[in-house]
Amino acid sequence: MNPAYYLSNRADAFIYAAHLATYDFARSFVAGRRVLDFGCGTGYGTHRIADGCSSIVGVDISVDAVTSAAATFTAPNLQFERIEPVELRPLPFDDQSFDVVLSFQVFEHLTEPDAYLREVRRVLAPGGTFICVTPDRSTRLFPGQRPWNRFHVREYSQDEMAGCLRPYFATVDVAGMTARADLLDMELARNRKVRWLTYPVTFPRVPERVRTGGLDAIKALQRRGRPRTAGSDGRTLDDWGFGPEDVSVFVTEGRSMNVVCVATCGGAGAT
Repeated sequence: MNPAYYLSNRADAFIYAAHLATYDFARSFVAGRRVLDFGCGTGYGTHRIADGCSSIVGVDISVDAVTSAAATFTAPNLQFERIEPVELRPLPFDDQSFDVVLSFQVFEHLTEPDAYLREVRRVLAPGGTFICVTPDRSTRLFPGQRPWNRFHVREYSQDEMAGCLRPYFATVDVAGMTARADLLDMELARNRKVRWLTYPVTFPRVPERVRTGGLDAIKALQRRGRPRTAGSDGRTLDDWGFGPEDVSVFVTEGRSMNVVCVATCGGAGAT
């Protein structure tokens, strides 16, 4: 995510505000801790909370993202590192190297979520915390529908995420992310529109080549004659009339746009 790119229109600016709110939610968990941001992207969120951590490492499989992050954000306790997908190679860290692992908008991209979770569990110290945020399929997709984001492998409900995490952690708390009513309405209306538009190529059991090819074709048609603004022209979230404070990150009732999970490891000797 490039913040300048996402600040060019109201709907995308809201997505950016939700990303910031997610990192702000993590602040109380990372205070004075050794932190891994597992899938840090361009690093703006990693840097946002670095001042509260003992140390924080942002890792990503994208060379471009990590290069941009390292060139843009610096702090004495902050570093960025490019990694291989965990399906191919373990994380380059010793066992129990971190007190907190963050995973924001990553889980939906994984082809082998168990490999990812095993590495999370390996590098977490006893009593450590894993915070995961991923899109909530219950408000984005019809039952059984494949993701309409071509880069998402699978999207999860709150119950599905709890089921994924419980084999690896002693405690798992799952809730949702919501927002100010007008902003949530805008986001959910966008989701409804896109899921209907893309359903012909995302219906259950559609072959992957049909899904990705169809989604690429739909995106190309949408862009035709409507070039997207490449930058924000100096806009900020204030110019759009909202900010991360308008997003509620751990909410147990009501409509949800993202699933929020907070899981903890057992104490010393636990598996």
